[in-house]
Amino acid sequence: MTQNVTPTENKALTGTYDVVVVGGGAAGLSAALVLGRARLRTLVVDAGEPRNAPSDHMQGYLTRDGMAPAEFLALGREEIARYGVELVRDRAVDVSRDGDFTVRLAGGDTVRARRLIVTTGLRDELPAVPGIAERFGRDVLHCPFCHGWEVRDERFGVLATSPLSVHQALMVSGWSDDVTLFLHTVAERELTDDDLRRLAAAGVKVVPGEVAGLRVEDDRLTGVRLADGTAHDRSVLFVAPKAVPQTGLMERLGTELQETPFGAYPVVDPTGRTSVPGVWTAGNAMGFAEQVVHAASGGYRAAAAVVGDLIMSDLDSAIAG
Repeated sequence: MTQNVTPTENKALTGTYDVVVVGGGAAGLSAALVLGRARLRTLVVDAGEPRNAPSDHMQGYLTRDGMAPAEFLALGREEIARYGVELVRDRAVDVSRDGDFTVRLAGGDTVRARRLIVTTGLRDELPAVPGIAERFGRDVLHCPFCHGWEVRDERFGVLATSPLSVHQALMVSGWSDDVTLFLHTVAERELTDDDLRRLAAAGVKVVPGEVAGLRVEDDRLTGVRLADGTAHDRSVLFVAPKAVPQTGLMERLGTELQETPFGAYPVVDPTGRTSVPGVWTAGNAMGFAEQVVHAASGGYRAAAAVVGDLIMSDLDSAIAG
């Protein structure tokens, strides 16, 4: 276990690391902080594509409520540097194992690690409605826990892309009494009697028909336009992006996945340990609903488990030797 690593970013990558953390978001930086404090030689590989990049602020993280995501990550990088953790701005494109792990980076470097923590997150695939991508994270939103307070009591719309969108409409009704569910690609017959009863009880208006675009004035969402030409005044639109888990590296190692309504994610134990010995995961790489605070917690748990695993492995090797 190497101590006193110089805290430099993008320096030459040499030797074998105790741990390589793939992903430099909340989960990866939290894991790296724990690993650095445990005096393990640690490298963070960060492609610089956090899921919450479109948002100006993050909410619900005690003492960090309202902080800009970029500021949060910058502070995290400063903290891990205090403990000698190295960080490289690059993308891990392949991984293999021959005892230790070999991680190949897009920039051409190859690094080796005794243990691997994968925190590569997921990608949000937005509905193909003109204007949604441009306004996502501003007044086109996906999570009331992330943004509900900031848009409370405004005129909400919910874009239905599956029957699960009914649940989203019911949830956001906790932040506004003026909610309209636009069925878009969902047929009315797909709504159950329970759906209709709950929507009525919540005061949610249901509008059939495909949404063709958004109405924007002075860089603010003012309405939703249907394919038949009708328009509805709305100042906020909630959507449900398709979650695309970034699990490619884990799949290359043969990690067992489980199907969920939001994609296929690794089968893990409570610490984030995957089915592949020596590989842990945390954050949105292990589940759709991991918020920033969950991701940071998961990274901490995974790193603590890795520290224990390496200590016991070294002791067992010493006894055997």
